[in-house]
Amino acid sequence: MSALNKFFALLVLFCLAFCARPTPAASINGQNYVPIADWVRGNGLYGFTSRSGDEIVLTNRTTRLVFDMNSAQSQINGVNVRLSFPVANDKGTLLIAQFDLDKTVRPLLFPSRYVEPKKITTICLDPGHGGKDSGNRVGSGFFGHSEKTYTFALALELRDQLKKIGFNVILTRKKDTYVELPARPAIANRVGADLFISLHFNATATGRDEAEGPETYCITPVGASSSNAHGESGEFGSAIGTGTTTANRFEDKSLLLAYQMEKSLVQNLSANDRGVKRARYWVLRDAAMPAILIEGGFMTHPPEAKKIYDPAYRQQMAAAIVKGILAYQRLTAPLITSLMDETNHSSATKSAGTSIHRHE
Repeated sequence: MSALNKFFALLVLFCLAFCARPTPAASINGQNYVPIADWVRGNGLYGFTSRSGDEIVLTNRTTRLVFDMNSAQSQINGVNVRLSFPVANDKGTLLIAQFDLDKTVRPLLFPSRYVEPKKITTICLDPGHGGKDSGNRVGSGFFGHSEKTYTFALALELRDQLKKIGFNVILTRKKDTYVELPARPAIANRVGADLFISLHFNATATGRDEAEGPETYCITPVGASSSNAHGESGEFGSAIGTGTTTANRFEDKSLLLAYQMEKSLVQNLSANDRGVKRARYWVLRDAAMPAILIEGGFMTHPPEAKKIYDPAYRQQMAAAIVKGILAYQRLTAPLITSLMDETNHSSATKSAGTSIHRHE
């Protein structure tokens, strides 16, 4: 059978499945799975499989979801988002975990149902590492680069841009000092911050020419494992299983913030999308507000590293983060953001023609 005929055969079978009567839910490894066809019918979507048969595409006029077969990888309206459990194929019936529909898909597709409006006034920025903790280090001696240097430089640039449009900004460290991991969200909690954003840059020991681009983390839902091993052990905090944390009270908001942030970083920096992921990092799990951790790119990827070390690129990255915050606020409090946009436009008009040069 030719590839084209195979594609049309799969399409017909998939359409027939979507027109069929509801199929009973299934239990896989202790998780409740529901037929994708049933969920699609109830949400005004139609679906088909890719020509290769390894992707499921669900779409309508405003929504496009892509699920990798037998994988936890998905794409929601153009942004890569890691699910907690893989999509499954049980004897020809395509299934998705009810957990992922409740904890990932629905909160992103219908944010107004899950997130109560709240004005953002104070933002706590956490420049990763510092002092005795250099974070990732690339190179050696005088020409070496430490992650802590660039997270702090990014935080200062981001602070200035946020303050310029009216936000109150708190830093977890104001110089090259070491701050214990649990103390960082504690600072945000103490000042009553509305958002907590931890800034980092990535590195890899293998595949240095391949691994690039930002990824954004938010808290792992109760009952699920984190997206990678670092989520529950290592430099970011010790393992705590799959139980609840303070941050789980705000997990829908944190997910929406992480999604809007990843989307903004990828689009505004023309960067590779490594996706929205979940982790129980120390700096996330004790935050009593929406909280995310941004890995802004790879210091081990030569072209991307060169950008990270460039103040002009960090200025662009800070601007992308600001846009991510405003996109989140626009969804959670449209009227508030509309008034802010009018104020920002007025200020920009008055200052048109003025050039500001920064030196580090």
